[in-house]
Amino acid sequence: MMGRMRPVLAVIATASVVLLVASCASSRVVRGPSSSRSVRSSPPPVRVSTPRYGATAVVQRGDTIYHIATVNGITALDLALWNGIPPPYTIYPGQRLRLYPGAAPVVRSTTPSRTVPSTPSAPMPPPAVSTPVNAPFAWRWPTDGSLVESFAAGDPTRQGIDIAGNAGQPVRAAADGVVVYSGSGLVGYGELIIVKHNDQWLSAYGHNRARLVNEGQLVKAGQQIAEMGRSGAARDMLHFEIRYNGKPVDPQAFLPKK
Repeated sequence: MMGRMRPVLAVIATASVVLLVASCASSRVVRGPSSSRSVRSSPPPVRVSTPRYGATAVVQRGDTIYHIATVNGITALDLALWNGIPPPYTIYPGQRLRLYPGAAPVVRSTTPSRTVPSTPSAPMPPPAVSTPVNAPFAWRWPTDGSLVESFAAGDPTRQGIDIAGNAGQPVRAAADGVVVYSGSGLVGYGELIIVKHNDQWLSAYGHNRARLVNEGQLVKAGQQIAEMGRSGAARDMLHFEIRYNGKPVDPQAFLPKK
C-alpha cells in the first residue's frame, strides 16, 4: 500500500525544522490531480532512510539535497531535517552534511574506573532517544476516518499512521504551531505540510489534495490546513506523523483515545 512516509520529518532537533527540496510558491491552494482523470500508474515508492552514523557528505558544485540523499540511501526530507537546512533549502559547495540524526552522546562515568579483563564484544548500536510520556500540549486527531496503517517502532516503512477517508475532507492541525513546510518537493509524499509546535515537536500531513496554508503561517489546533487526497498515494488518505527531536514516535500514544 502506498502512502507510507519514511523518515519525514529528523531534526528539528533544536534547530528550525525544515524540509526537503524546493518548496512550492503557490499563494494558497495547490490542487492535486482531478478525480475525473483515469487511474495513473503507481507513484514511485517513498525511499527508506538508512542513517550512516558518523558519516558526512561534502557538497560538490551542482549538488542538490535530493541528489545527495539519494546516493547515500536516505530521504531528502531526513537529510534536510538532520542538518537544519531552512527554506529555500540551499546548500553550498564545500558544505559538510551529516548523514545521521544527531551525534551519539558519550556517557562518561563519574566513579573511579577499575581494571577489568577485556573480552571481545560486538559494536554497540547507537543509543536510543528517550521519548517523553506526554507532550507539553494536547494533541487532536488531524482528520476523521478509519486507521488503515499503524506505527511500528523500528520499522522504517511505518513511521506514522495512515487514515483513510474521502477526497476533499478536512485535514486539521493536530496542535498549535507554525507551518514550516508546505509543498510537493519530495517524490512519493504528495502535497505535504509540516507544522512545528515547539523546538522539540512537529507533525506532518501527507498525500493531500490541496494545501490551504503557507510556510510561516501560524495555525491553531483544529484549524483546517489541507484537503484530503491521494497525491503520492494509491487511495484517498492522510499520512500523519509526530516527531520528537526529529525522531518518529507513535501518534496513537499521544492522540486522544477513540
